[in-house]
Amino acid sequence: METLSDNWRALPHGPVDGLATLPTKTGPRHRSIDHYGSLRSDEVSSRGLYSQRRLWLYCGPCRRHSAPLRTIASIGPRMRRISYSAHVVNGLLTPFTAVRRDPQRALEAWRRKASAVVERSGIVPDAEDSAFADDLGFMLQCFARVPGLTPIGWIGQLSNAASRLENRLRIKRIIAENPAVAAEPIDDPIFVVGLPRTATSLTHKILARSEPHRGPLLWELIRTDLEQDPRTTAKRIGAIEKELNATFKFSPLYDVIHPVRADQPEESIAIMPRTYFPLSCALMPDYREWLDQVDVTADYEYLKQALQVLQHGRDRRRWILKFPGHVAHLDTIHKVFPGAQIVWTHRDPVTVMGSFCSLVETLGRVHARGMDQHEIGRMWLGILSDSIEQGRSKRLALPRESVVDVSYHQLVADPHHYVPALYERLGAKWTNSDAANLEGVLNGPNRDRQHEYALDRYGLSPAQVEEAFGDYSLLVANLRS
Repeated sequence: METLSDNWRALPHGPVDGLATLPTKTGPRHRSIDHYGSLRSDEVSSRGLYSQRRLWLYCGPCRRHSAPLRTIASIGPRMRRISYSAHVVNGLLTPFTAVRRDPQRALEAWRRKASAVVERSGIVPDAEDSAFADDLGFMLQCFARVPGLTPIGWIGQLSNAASRLENRLRIKRIIAENPAVAAEPIDDPIFVVGLPRTATSLTHKILARSEPHRGPLLWELIRTDLEQDPRTTAKRIGAIEKELNATFKFSPLYDVIHPVRADQPEESIAIMPRTYFPLSCALMPDYREWLDQVDVTADYEYLKQALQVLQHGRDRRRWILKFPGHVAHLDTIHKVFPGAQIVWTHRDPVTVMGSFCSLVETLGRVHARGMDQHEIGRMWLGILSDSIEQGRSKRLALPRESVVDVSYHQLVADPHHYVPALYERLGAKWTNSDAANLEGVLNGPNRDRQHEYALDRYGLSPAQVEEAFGDYSLLVANLRS
């Protein structure tokens, strides 16, 4: 893997590969569906998708939100995985983004981008910063090897990488200028883990709403900083919301399957650099092979630094963190966060696989043309079954009381019983305010659309899934009963 370490300031800066500047416009009224079933109609200002020298398509963390608690009607014909406007934009940008087809040129484009980020930050990068940037460069080279990578996909990933490097350097500067930040205790955080589509988001959202708890918001993970004045905060949230709206404009179905908002708690992958999220954007076997060999200890240490920055100067609360992929790193979590508790949600993997593969296909179509649905099934069956196997093995070395198992089926069938019971097992007090929060989630308006999917679309059968997960399906069934 080529490195960036010797190239921070050696390369020229400036626009990357002729990105166009197009006029902005205001989008029409659209319907947006929030987490867990609320359907609302908003007048949305969709600022044009382009700005001077860059197009920012937000495709950050893998947002694998759980299925809603109520059945909803079918998706209408206009609710597509990728919109007509995405096809038009890709066509317009194709002549200006040839770099996306050449891994070496892609790396050079990243080096220029990274050098500009470093220069703006005023930070002298150390070896760890260089390694961080090198890893992002390798990821971008992997994207450049993807057949049919779209201009939107390439530009989005390049901008996402730059945003992650900028955030890292900001955190480093804050800690250097405020040494007390590094002494902030992150006591007994809760990590919500499990397969995607198993109510991890529902669990995360309810826990994070409690007064003694705090879940990092999406905008805080992207623009990690000490507390700012309300005007600055509102500006940052608004900027990220506009970027999200661009994503939903390109892929209307994504906002149905996986709604996400800048001012809501979000997954740790919004800040952690080396996760399997890029594989939900494109099929990259070389990236998966590399990721399997990575020691993620530094990633969790970086996550801790971000939490320390967000906590410094504010009321200390118990952090509630979530990412399904955390399940493969339970040992590292307890190494970096010794008092951590794990909430592990469980659901039949046959159901999970169909739902999650549909999410991957939706996000993948924004990034690449002609994705092989059967390859989606093969790759992600391996990734998810491996993560569960690692989690089951690594939990054996943890204190028994540090892991709390939650059945998806019980949780959605009787949340008024099982959510308070979960609080008790976590040593958290269930209050009238928490009960009201739960009611607010459960009593939201019913959705009138549905995320539909079929397992065989991805070349999988129930028997194949059950074989890959071994006796895990039996464990899920036992928890359910």
